[in-house]
Amino acid sequence: MIRLLAFVLTLGTLVAAPSRWQLPTENRHLLTGEPEKFYMYVDRTFEGVSSKPWQGGAWGLVRNPVRVGGEIEYLRFHEGIDIAPVKRDKAGNPVDLVMSIGDGRVVHVSDHPGRSNYGRYLVVEHPVDPAGNVVHSLYAHLAAATVKPGDRVKAGSVLGRMGYTGRGINRTRAHLHLELGLLMSSRFQGWFQRYSGGTNHHGNYNGMNLIGMDVARFLTESHKDSGLKVTDFVRRSPAYFKVTVPRDGTLDFAARHPWLVYGDLTKASPSWEISLTATGLPTGIATSNRKVSAPIVSAVRDSDTPHRYLTRGLLTGEGSSATLSTNGQKLVALLTGDFPES
Repeated sequence: MIRLLAFVLTLGTLVAAPSRWQLPTENRHLLTGEPEKFYMYVDRTFEGVSSKPWQGGAWGLVRNPVRVGGEIEYLRFHEGIDIAPVKRDKAGNPVDLVMSIGDGRVVHVSDHPGRSNYGRYLVVEHPVDPAGNVVHSLYAHLAAATVKPGDRVKAGSVLGRMGYTGRGINRTRAHLHLELGLLMSSRFQGWFQRYSGGTNHHGNYNGMNLIGMDVARFLTESHKDSGLKVTDFVRRSPAYFKVTVPRDGTLDFAARHPWLVYGDLTKASPSWEISLTATGLPTGIATSNRKVSAPIVSAVRDSDTPHRYLTRGLLTGEGSSATLSTNGQKLVALLTGDFPES
C-alpha cells in the first residue's frame, strides 16, 4: 500500500508538471535573431515620417511615440507580441496553424469577433507547479478556433488558425497576438462594472483582467534553458515601483499566486507591500508594518524622465517621488479587490 501510494503521488507530480514551452506558430525567426521576420510591423507616422517598424509588434512600451526633450518615449503599452504569418493562400489569407505554447486546459473561447478588440480569441490555463498554481496564455485575432472550454491541450496542440479578426487589422497585417500573464482578480465583473462601460462578454477572461509578462523574452530564455520556471522568470523581473496597501482580510491575488509571497502569510500586519514592474506586473508581495489608509507608492526607481512615460501612465511624478495616477489606482484596485461585489 505504501509503495502504491508513493507511485500515485509520483504520477500525480509528473502529470502536474508543465512541459517545455514552445512558440505558437511555425514562425521561428524569434530564435534565429531575425526579429524583422518574426514580428508583424505597425504602420506609423511620426514627425511627418511614415514607416513600418517591426518593433511595434514587440512586447512593451513600443507604440505611440512622443518626443520628450531630446528623447523619444512611447506611450502605448503592447501587452503581447504580434507574430507574422509564414504561409498565405492565393488570396493572401494567412493559413498558419496556432498551437498552444504549453500543456494546459482551454478556459475561454470568444467565438464572436465583434465582442472584443482581440477579435476571435481564446485563453489557455497552464499549471506551473505540482501545487496547481497557474498562468494564462491568450491567442487573439484568430480566423477560427478548433477547441472549446474544458479541452486539455499539450504544448503544440492545434488551437485554431491565424486570421485578422478584431479592430484595426486587415489581411495585409494579419497576425497572431500572443500574451502570457497572470489573472488579476477572481471577481473581475465587480471591477468592470465600477470602472468600465459596456458589457463584459468574457467573465474573468476579459483581457483587462490579465496582466502580461514579456512573453518573447520568456520563450527565448526557456528555449535556451528548458528547466526555466515561469514563476522564477516573473519573480526576477526588475521592479520599478512598490505600492503599500491596507491589509483587510485575505488578499485574493496572493492566495492564488502564493509563489509571489515573501514571508509568512499568516503573520498579522497592517499592510501589504507589492512590487511591480514598470508595466504593472506584480513580482513580489510582502507583509508590511507600515500603517496606511489608502494605497501609496512606497518606493520608485529614480528617473530623470517623468514616470508617466515609463510606466504606461500608472504613475505621476519624477525623480524619486511618485504617486498613483487614476489608471494606477484602477490597477491596484483590481489587484487588491478593492471594489464592490458584482
